[in-house]
Amino acid sequence: MSERLQASWQRSQEYGVSVEEVEPVFAGTFDQESLFFQCGREVLTDLHKTLAAEPISLMLTDADGLVLNRLSGDHSLLRALDAVHLAPGFAYSERETGTNGLGLALADRAPTLVRAEEHYAQSLCTYTCAAVPVLDPLTGRLEGSVNLTTWYKSSSELLLALAQSAASNTTALMLARSQGRSPRPAPRGEVFRVESARLEPGSGTLRSLSTAWTGALTLTKQAFAAGRVVAAVGEAGSGRATLLAQGERETRPRERILAASPPAPQDVEAWLSLWTPELGKPHTAVVLCDVDVLPAWVAERLRDLIHSVQGPVPFSMTAERFEDIPAALAALVDTVVPVPPLRDRSGDVLPLARYAARRARGRDVEFTAAAQRALTDYAWPGNVEQLHRVVKVVAGRTDVIDVRHLPGELRSGPSHRLSSIERFERDEIIRVLGRPGVSMKDAADELGMSRATIYRKIAQYGIRTAQ
Repeated sequence: MSERLQASWQRSQEYGVSVEEVEPVFAGTFDQESLFFQCGREVLTDLHKTLAAEPISLMLTDADGLVLNRLSGDHSLLRALDAVHLAPGFAYSERETGTNGLGLALADRAPTLVRAEEHYAQSLCTYTCAAVPVLDPLTGRLEGSVNLTTWYKSSSELLLALAQSAASNTTALMLARSQGRSPRPAPRGEVFRVESARLEPGSGTLRSLSTAWTGALTLTKQAFAAGRVVAAVGEAGSGRATLLAQGERETRPRERILAASPPAPQDVEAWLSLWTPELGKPHTAVVLCDVDVLPAWVAERLRDLIHSVQGPVPFSMTAERFEDIPAALAALVDTVVPVPPLRDRSGDVLPLARYAARRARGRDVEFTAAAQRALTDYAWPGNVEQLHRVVKVVAGRTDVIDVRHLPGELRSGPSHRLSSIERFERDEIIRVLGRPGVSMKDAADELGMSRATIYRKIAQYGIRTAQ
């Protein structure tokens, strides 16, 4: 087995992926108007015409491994793929299903062929999969992948070459049509997932976090050990679901965690049908995320389903405020654990930032002293999710993160609420001063200001410079 496959198997084990079968991870809706999807679908449709008699399934996935479409003329293959949930609407990233062709291609951003027994889940060992990532030809952003799947006994020598050709043609078509591209529209309907909790390797195992976090974790573990139902409450993005999942892992290490996020109204029945069969399985815990946005009738259905299961069902839930949890579910809660926002545990910022950067870059990333001050001084209204998002973008560009690499809002100190013109002016000053080797005189000339005005604006906006 190659080093890439060995590393993928190790990650799969750390993610807690089942080695026996693929557990369904369903997402509701996706953007069908994106340039990638439109071009990829056209390329695969043309390729399918030449392969209609072959036992091959052609698919597009998004950057998260969500299967967007599927083409095949072999109905027995399609039925078999349905049985392992390799179908539109289901997620197939490495974190959800372990080592597989498209998951590894997305994880490593490299063309990948995974044969039969090289798959992590035994239920996938009857297939061979070839996948190639597709990058936006203008921005370099990972858009998704082209995936070709066939029976493991079928000839697979040309499978990867076909996938590479389809991916290359998709990129070329995207480039040809990129002129005049309009902004990507918002997805139709809310995307949701029903999934085994995706604990990254090391996620929830950072031992150097603040006492505020470890105190909340201790309270959670004590409640789980006593068989209580826990509601983790706090601001969105603060790590409520991570806290519950970590508490489950450390209290009942053999537990498999099923996490469910709220569905769009039209997807409620599919949502319920996917995760409720898991309730009665031994060693399965359930985390209901964002229950405060569920309609009362859906909450009542959930309560009834939980009560219908014979024996105890380890489950917990998250919400912003306990008062907003629907009464049907609030009545089940035994313990409420407040999860502090990131601004109240500034000591967690740098450990979390370093971890996010290492994940994004694949190796340790250095933060300059100025960048560390900017990160720890910022209020992080979007909490840990915002921190991970910012660091992921910046770490993708450099091995040494300096303050000049950070977004404008992190590089200006506390001040009054800025107008649109003030924000534009602040960001322009930051952009110009952030270029290596730019002097105040150079910046003054480019911005059409005097040096005295620039110094005054720096003080007014609380801009931090790398000097």
